[in-house]
Amino acid sequence: MSVLQQISPNVRNTKPSECTVLLRRSSQIKEELRRGVRRAYEKVIDVYWGDSHQTGVKPLSFVRQVLAACVYPELINSDKLPVDVKQRAQSLLRECARGSVGSCTAAAGVPEIVHRISEFIMKRDGGAPSYPENIYISPGSQWSLMNILKVLVNSEASPRTGVLTPVPCYPVTNLSITALGAVVVPYYLSEGQGQGWQLQVHELHQALESAKETCNPTALYVINPGNPSGHIQRRKSIQEVIQFASEKRLFLLADEVYQDCIHGEKSEFVSYKRVLAEMGPPFSDTVELASFHSVSKGIMGECGLRSGYVELVNVDPAVMKHIHILFSKDGCAPVLGQIALDLMMNPPQPGDPSHPLYHMETQHIRTTWVHNVKRVCEVINSLPGFCCQPTEGGSFLLPRLYLPPKAIQKAQEVGMQPDMFYCVKLLEEAGVLVSPGCEYGQKPGTHYIRFCITTPEDIREEFLKRLTSFHVQFMKDFS
Repeated sequence: MSVLQQISPNVRNTKPSECTVLLRRSSQIKEELRRGVRRAYEKVIDVYWGDSHQTGVKPLSFVRQVLAACVYPELINSDKLPVDVKQRAQSLLRECARGSVGSCTAAAGVPEIVHRISEFIMKRDGGAPSYPENIYISPGSQWSLMNILKVLVNSEASPRTGVLTPVPCYPVTNLSITALGAVVVPYYLSEGQGQGWQLQVHELHQALESAKETCNPTALYVINPGNPSGHIQRRKSIQEVIQFASEKRLFLLADEVYQDCIHGEKSEFVSYKRVLAEMGPPFSDTVELASFHSVSKGIMGECGLRSGYVELVNVDPAVMKHIHILFSKDGCAPVLGQIALDLMMNPPQPGDPSHPLYHMETQHIRTTWVHNVKRVCEVINSLPGFCCQPTEGGSFLLPRLYLPPKAIQKAQEVGMQPDMFYCVKLLEEAGVLVSPGCEYGQKPGTHYIRFCITTPEDIREEFLKRLTSFHVQFMKDFS
């Protein structure tokens, strides 16, 4: 029997990203430009990913200085680093076996770092208890999510396991659910005119009702702040979701990796863990919750260090044993990523030598978010055929695209989704790489594009210039 014949049906049923063609063409164009091929632009503006460093945002000096000293401890004896940087590096190295970041750690992570994550969570959540034994550090939030899904999904069950996920939704999650043999049960976020996106419980009820004939839903996945929608759930909305999960006996999966990316006026991130604790019994004692965070997003933006954590709440001890086994089988998360997590939880404080520079750099990033959202929304909403809802958090904007019938017809002729067709044309003609809404799910008959807003001002303005010029011509060509 060939390897091909032995591939799991679940893996066979996992469809490739519709953006494969787009990303491959982007790589080809970048290579052509490097070889000197003449185009209307000199380089591709890549705002497809939520990778802030890739879009031009500089890493935080304090983070990189501590990491450098941990990798090359001789720097601790030099006068090139601030005193608090050297002290932090020394302290972290003492917690590593033999004082080396090349050593393995406990499966859940360096114990002292796990304890400090627990302290961070308690401070963030107004004192709600957090226990280190319920926290696991992993190579990124999606890695943690995958392990929890492995526990929740029974690939041999009939009917199959179902997981409720939002539309629009980060696509990797849905791919993971499908690969495990579970059924993705979509619930639609509500797009209000000028009101942003919202999670409404009646949509959860409709999704659950629609799933009765196909699967047995066991979990509910939420993203707050949203990706790609950028919405932030209010406390009341979170309470309603928790009540729904309790009533329907669903395991809550709270993806909260964008909790630092808050840029809406009077907007506030409140964690599911905090709301659950403040609701009190019976909810606080019974609703099962896994919440995820990461160094990849927010102020840190350290996507390449691959580190995140999951905290588990109200999970049966017998189930926790299996979760521990799953996290143990892969060894420990990268130690540099664990250190980055620690630096995210415990940044320089007022009075520390590194604090003035750290404060200046982080405030610049936050100010950039606010300015970019305002500026980009103004330009997008001034263009015919575009409508961009206000966003309060996260790294992306998701404007709706009202395409002319001729453009939709042309897309169908070439075998593409309409918004994919738009994105391919935008890349070819203007050298701008964004992602189509079809990648994240959307209501039938609607079209969107998504792009990262964490960019320096000069890149933002060049992006808007190219997008505006292209869009006006595109709408004219297909009117």
